[in-house]
Amino acid sequence: MADTYASLRIPDFRYYVLNSFLITATLLIQEVLLGYELYKITHDPLALGLVGLAEAIPFILVSLFGGHLADRRDKKRILQISLLVIMLGSVVLYLAFQPVFETRLTLTLRLAVIYGVIMLIGTARGFYSPASSSLKPFLVPRELYPNSSTWSSSFWQAGAILGPGMAGFLYSWLGLDNALLVVISLFGVCFLLLSLIKNKPAVLSHEAMPLGFWDSLKEGFRFVFKTKIVFYSISLDLFSVLFGGVVSILPVFAEDILKVGAEGLGFLRAAPSVGAVLTMLYMTKNPPTHNAWRNMLLAVAGFGVVTLIFALSTNFYLSLAMLSLTGAFDSVSVIIRQTVLQIFPPDHMRGRVAAVNGIFVSSSNEIGAFESGLAARLFGTVPSVMLGGAVTLIVVAYVYVKSKDLFSVRLS
Repeated sequence: MADTYASLRIPDFRYYVLNSFLITATLLIQEVLLGYELYKITHDPLALGLVGLAEAIPFILVSLFGGHLADRRDKKRILQISLLVIMLGSVVLYLAFQPVFETRLTLTLRLAVIYGVIMLIGTARGFYSPASSSLKPFLVPRELYPNSSTWSSSFWQAGAILGPGMAGFLYSWLGLDNALLVVISLFGVCFLLLSLIKNKPAVLSHEAMPLGFWDSLKEGFRFVFKTKIVFYSISLDLFSVLFGGVVSILPVFAEDILKVGAEGLGFLRAAPSVGAVLTMLYMTKNPPTHNAWRNMLLAVAGFGVVTLIFALSTNFYLSLAMLSLTGAFDSVSVIIRQTVLQIFPPDHMRGRVAAVNGIFVSSSNEIGAFESGLAARLFGTVPSVMLGGAVTLIVVAYVYVKSKDLFSVRLS
């Protein structure tokens, strides 16, 4: 009988997933704090969308170089340096909201500081993300890849539950500046967890990897586009979250539609991750990788359907339930995609493939946030979310027609 906790019995992997949990929670705490503060300042959904764009642009610009670097340098060191840069951004935010500085800042300058720090964090994540993704396969044996994907995703989602939920309460109890102090302290704990990881994957020499920078990147893209299951699994995530994601405009639902305030926003933000974690705990014993492609398509289609229902809901509890189901369906596709990305890329290409995947994911999440804010401004909040759910279902139908041969692929 398979050991459900096999990956967690490896110390380095435990430190890795604990860090993943904590940094996810902390980044989301900060994101929700800033999003709510921005909406209070501007009352403009586009201002929330610009948060995603401000993070995505630098991430996309540097991510490919970050993947190139992750394949040639010490991955753990890259993670630590990136985390220090993120902490620096949080310190700048804290100082900017201190009374001695805040009174001297015009609204324009305050917005510039917020968006500038978000861009700095996006730049750091462009190096952090491919290094983290490419480090994970070296921490567990190959036979534990599906198990480790499930656990790492579960810890990530647990952080995504705690972060938004805590953000609303921290904002209410401590105020913005003290909540940012908590954020800085938690980033310090993340740095300690990274320092405890002992495993150091061998860095291949330049002789073993003779490609120049641009040729190196072309090799990574070529691998993704020619490996059909990798390409379509990433593409499904890109288009479903790009058009169907609603997370970035939840402050609008919390304030104007459901009228539940900051604490209600925390519950709304946490709901998708609650559904995801419950589903992932189930999948530790019943992984979705046996009929992987069928499960992938069904999960993304389910995501589109419940997004449509959420758009039409004016009941707080129904909205929570539908958001929970978006997380449940998304978790199935995440497990399958992460397993695919651990099994198929060769070791010397993991950083670059992770970077390409990161660009797709960032495009879906951060640029999707901009799309959501812009669509809400142009068409109205509810119609824009309905349109996103419909587009998701159309994309699933198209990919189904184009990828029928992948139903025979077995990942476990």
